[in-house]
Amino acid sequence: MWAQEAVFYHIYPLGFCGAPQQNNFEATVQNRLSSIKAWIPHLLEQNINAVYFGPVFESTSHGYDTKDYLTVDRRLGDNNDLTELIKELHQKGIRVILDGVFHHVGRDFFAFLDVRQKKEASPYCDWFKLDFSKDNHYHDGFCYEGWDGCDDIVKLNLKNKELRSYLLNVVTFWIKEFDIDGLRLDVAGYLNRKFLRMLHKNCISLKADFWLLGEMVFGNYKKIINDDMLHSVTNYELYKALHSSFNRHDLGELSVALNRQFNRDIGVYKGLPLYSFLDNHDLSRIATLIRRKSLLKALYGLMLTLPGVPSLYYGSEWGIEGDRGQGDDKVRPKIPLQEQNDLSAHIAWWTDFRRKKPALQYGEYVEYHVSADILIFARRFAEQEIVVGINIGQINQEYNFAEKKCVLPPESIILLKY
Repeated sequence: MWAQEAVFYHIYPLGFCGAPQQNNFEATVQNRLSSIKAWIPHLLEQNINAVYFGPVFESTSHGYDTKDYLTVDRRLGDNNDLTELIKELHQKGIRVILDGVFHHVGRDFFAFLDVRQKKEASPYCDWFKLDFSKDNHYHDGFCYEGWDGCDDIVKLNLKNKELRSYLLNVVTFWIKEFDIDGLRLDVAGYLNRKFLRMLHKNCISLKADFWLLGEMVFGNYKKIINDDMLHSVTNYELYKALHSSFNRHDLGELSVALNRQFNRDIGVYKGLPLYSFLDNHDLSRIATLIRRKSLLKALYGLMLTLPGVPSLYYGSEWGIEGDRGQGDDKVRPKIPLQEQNDLSAHIAWWTDFRRKKPALQYGEYVEYHVSADILIFARRFAEQEIVVGINIGQINQEYNFAEKKCVLPPESIILLKY
């Protein structure tokens, strides 16, 4: 599938476009989405061929508290603005996936507003998990399940047949109206499995190469990656191993994770196109998280040569920082389009190399050598073998490969065979 040959660019539109943090549903529509068009030359320079847009539909605040699945958020523009943006990206060979937030909605969602007004008489009661014997601090006259301690979002009951049908119609509308190429499903690990199967069938019937990516922070990825549900999930296990092994100065930790996941003989996820990343809208920027900033180049080069579908989070290619502990806005800011710097140029070289080498897109993972400072591995596909060496130490390291003595410079990633 096309996604295995993709390098993604992740944009959180509300922050990227500098939208107000709150939506009063009365302000005039502002076409802020058009500002993304100026970034297209930069995306092409970074060899990006797929974009993942975070929430774009009408919501109360952060985008994951949906009010209206069928209307683009007025803080970003209107439906025509999104259609035109995706059309222009497609013309440049860039595919687009959108955030599908189907686990929960905001308190302003039409069905929940109806429940708030009519209580037990509402026909939408079973769309949610409600308890009318209690009250909440909003004094709705009932309690409901929120999500992860957040009561500004309301958990949906995906066992309800009418709700499932409604959401499938929403996705059908998105595909036909905006010509999207896939979805990233929020908190996919908690979504009803029957709904996932129905979603898969619906999407593939409309677009044969439609790609379904699920957010999954922990657990067995294979529970939702299969021929009937999703194609991929967010690889948080690899994310953790990457930054932790670099910060602990021990590539042995990374080796354990890579072999568990991708080893050609024992890997539990070998052959699966898991979605890899170094940061996103829910995490501190990698330039903040990594203790030795001099290792950023090696870290990006490593992610781009390991198994998986790699993704860059907007702005991080320039090494910008952001601490999630100081608030969401610190990692979801509006930033100016910048000129190429040393880090972004380095990343662009590796993205270009990756897109030219089937072994990096489809190849099996074979480890040659690992120590605290050094990792040597190969990616093999058909007759092609690419061997990568990485040294996170601060001195030259020697390694004998193919009867030749190779020198691995400090804090670097190099190609030993390609």
